[in-house]
Amino acid sequence: MKPDETIQELAKQLGIAVRANNYSFNIQLLADKINELIANDFQQLITVLYRMDVSEPKLKLLLKENPDSDAGMIIAELMIERQAQKIISRKETKKNSDIPEDEKW
Repeated sequence: MKPDETIQELAKQLGIAVRANNYSFNIQLLADKINELIANDFQQLITVLYRMDVSEPKLKLLLKENPDSDAGMIIAELMIERQAQKIISRKETKKNSDIPEDEKW
């Protein structure tokens, strides 16, 4: 799985355009969008995090342990981590579902 694949999917969910093959720029775009949501539409951010199934306890812990860090960047990194897990899971499920025709029910 490529990092850009993960960011592309997140960008789509957040309605932002990212640049191909520019990971550091794109993660900053995600962090900026998240900070914008924190300031202007916190409920929308909560909805996105809930839909993505980002771990609330992990998020709270990271924010508490890093009070001087950019909250948008912390959340962006958690979202990327979760999206990567989902992409891997989808690929594994697809690979494991290749059942020969004669063994299907």
